[in-house]
Amino acid sequence: MDTAVDYQRIVYPYRRCGDQDAHDAGRPVRHPVVVVGAGPVGLCLAIDLALQGVPVVLLNNDGRLSVGSRALCFAKRTLEILDRLGCGQRLVDKGVSWGVGRVFFRDEQVYRFDVQAESGHQRPAFVNLQQYYVEGFLVERALELPLIDLRWHHGVTGAEQHDDHVALTVETPEGTYVLQAQHVVACDGSRSTLRRLIGQESHGRTFKDRFLIADVRMKAPFPAERWFWFDPPFHPGQSVLLHRQPDGVWRIDFQLGWGADPEAEKQPDRILPRVRTLMREASIAAGGDGAVPEIELVWASVYTFACMRMDSFRHGRILFAGDAAHGVSPFGARGANSGIQDADNLAWKLAAVVQGRAPDALLDSYAREREFAADENILNSTRSTDFITPKSEMSRLFRDATLTLARDFDFARRLVNSGRLSVPTVLSDTPLNTPDDAQPMPVMRPGAPAADAPLHIDGHDDWLLRQTLPGRFTALIFTRGQRLPLGPEWGMGVQEGAPMPRGEPAPGVTKSEALPPPVLVQITPTADPEGIAHRRYQAAPGTVVLLRPDQHVCARWCELPSAHALHAAMRRAMALTLTTEESPACR
Repeated sequence: MDTAVDYQRIVYPYRRCGDQDAHDAGRPVRHPVVVVGAGPVGLCLAIDLALQGVPVVLLNNDGRLSVGSRALCFAKRTLEILDRLGCGQRLVDKGVSWGVGRVFFRDEQVYRFDVQAESGHQRPAFVNLQQYYVEGFLVERALELPLIDLRWHHGVTGAEQHDDHVALTVETPEGTYVLQAQHVVACDGSRSTLRRLIGQESHGRTFKDRFLIADVRMKAPFPAERWFWFDPPFHPGQSVLLHRQPDGVWRIDFQLGWGADPEAEKQPDRILPRVRTLMREASIAAGGDGAVPEIELVWASVYTFACMRMDSFRHGRILFAGDAAHGVSPFGARGANSGIQDADNLAWKLAAVVQGRAPDALLDSYAREREFAADENILNSTRSTDFITPKSEMSRLFRDATLTLARDFDFARRLVNSGRLSVPTVLSDTPLNTPDDAQPMPVMRPGAPAADAPLHIDGHDDWLLRQTLPGRFTALIFTRGQRLPLGPEWGMGVQEGAPMPRGEPAPGVTKSEALPPPVLVQITPTADPEGIAHRRYQAAPGTVVLLRPDQHVCARWCELPSAHALHAAMRRAMALTLTTEESPACR
């Protein structure tokens, strides 16, 4: 579909489904997985499950996508996930790529930073793209997959858990019906209906401050960078954030203070004078003459926020992801990015359990790992908010002194916090990892998200992460020279990185526990002519790194392991061999 379409105006139609007829006949249909909420998180989860052969019903209570920029900054890790789902390139093509930020204190630039100064990455550090584009692209991708049943105007109004299924009551324009699911995933946002229906709440801290988002269209000659002002002369005592978006639109976040009137602040006669003053200062900061371009207000919203999460992301057969499970401040772009990483973590585990390849305990590991990630994001988000919006005179004095020192001293720059930008969580304590006693501990240790690197495979240039496949483990084998003649017990016999069929069980694995053999990628000096992959993985000849289906490292060997050891690490990562003490019991 033409990306010039206005996704904010699309209204997807209601359609009657066969489940409604089955309900009327007294025969409710049971599905493997029902996902509630067709936002970025729910769409990513449904697509990932469908690519792994799991049929999914995706319910949404209305027929519209989001309006305004909302989740704007999509991080490199998120782009890599979307690449695997088949729509990452569309985001990069449409979005505004950036990696440089500038921090200003009052009327002076304090410093400049580059979050991806190193070359040799396929994806940029961040892409700015309005959320409605992301949702539109994901909807179009979902409609390409026959295993996804996307139902607009089907809202969940009831949920009842049973031993072997969940019964959902669904409201439609034609009335209600009941459908059943082996598992339900709630991706229905911060005001989650499912969370309320099962009597759960999120707990945390609400910040007493208000911020204005203004999306404005203008022809401005500023670079595609993140500019953040503390206490600027054009908005004294507050903070301002400026981001460039596609379509000639810029996003500006103005801190307003807790006492601001939300309705009054959204009026154009309050917004446009602020924006014009900002543009004059930004023009001078960019080396211009202070000229102010013609400005059109596209969208505005006033928001408050909280840093909080549910106590547990799993409640029986209902799992929670994205804003339904946790919430953070917008500083650092940790909201949508962490939600999509929730989906990435859950999809392969849920597919394995539904398909009978893994025990139920694997779903407990989703809750344990992503609760840990949420705590990390909440900690960083809270620290950012406390620095940006000091609530005491002492805190403000510390912040201002830090910003003053940061002009000249690196140590002070490390203390400045205008929003610690989103990075994926290292799952170092998950019991799914095979322990690694290497010293010193490498960066690509068990639990770390895999680093991408350029490769030259089968006569053409490619990227390391593109060798992975949905739902499959991947073994990166670093060799000294030619490719190793690995025996059939490895499940090999194919070209580097090529898909491999399901094989017989490896030694020590029963037939019922048989796993698809891993994708084997032999990284020879020819495949890694610049040595980037070897450096990023701190790999010597014989090093083997095993990646989970979500591209997190789960095992590492300094010397070539046996096929049995490789398959044992895969079985551990599938929770097939965990002891009672190791099992990530649901809290």
